[in-house]
Amino acid sequence: MKLIALPLIALIASSAGAIAAPQNTSAQAINSDPEPNLNDANFISLFDGKTLDGWTPKQGTMIFDVQDGAIVGTCSKSPSTFLSTDKEYTNFIFTCEVKWEVDGNSGIQVRSRIRKQKNMDVVFGPQVELEDLAKKGRGWSGGIYGQACGGWLYPLKSPAHKPLKNIIDRSGWNRVTVKVEGKVFKTWINGLPAANWVDEKNDFPKGFIGLQVHGGKQGIIHWKNLKIKEL
Repeated sequence: MKLIALPLIALIASSAGAIAAPQNTSAQAINSDPEPNLNDANFISLFDGKTLDGWTPKQGTMIFDVQDGAIVGTCSKSPSTFLSTDKEYTNFIFTCEVKWEVDGNSGIQVRSRIRKQKNMDVVFGPQVELEDLAKKGRGWSGGIYGQACGGWLYPLKSPAHKPLKNIIDRSGWNRVTVKVEGKVFKTWINGLPAANWVDEKNDFPKGFIGLQVHGGKQGIIHWKNLKIKEL
């Protein structure tokens, strides 16, 4: 994802309900917790494998459909598009599996909302980054990006994050797990702990979950086994 230039940050800050800038990432808390138990009977499925019932695309016009029991998002000429839950969530564990058919940037919005801006609805809030595969070397999948609210909130820049650099399976499925409780957002990629971000000002207390297809020239992304446990 590209960082938002300073003039744009100032513009966003002037909008009602906007967040002016990313919070301090100079002293990162490290996630050392094991991935939550995903076999807990209290998880419920968010996808029936056949329809997009319970989900609505927001912001852009890219196409999401169901193919072979998975949600498939396809990049097209449109702003970034977020297939989002109709329900909002506060405290929860969310998990899913992701696969790139065609390289492209993606992410998972959590506790996100809509801001009215000119002629479009803008999605903003914390996003669990899923980097396009072309960005070899950085390996920040699992970091937390402030979508339309200031840029990186938790980049995976610590030496403790080194094991994550090559954890993404470039041809197969990858498991993403997010735990959001109180002000704390934690992530895991393929079972490895990633982000541990604290929303100190409680800017994002509640919101929807959204699957992103980023604006660009290409990208086809698949999601399956989407489920959530409310805490």
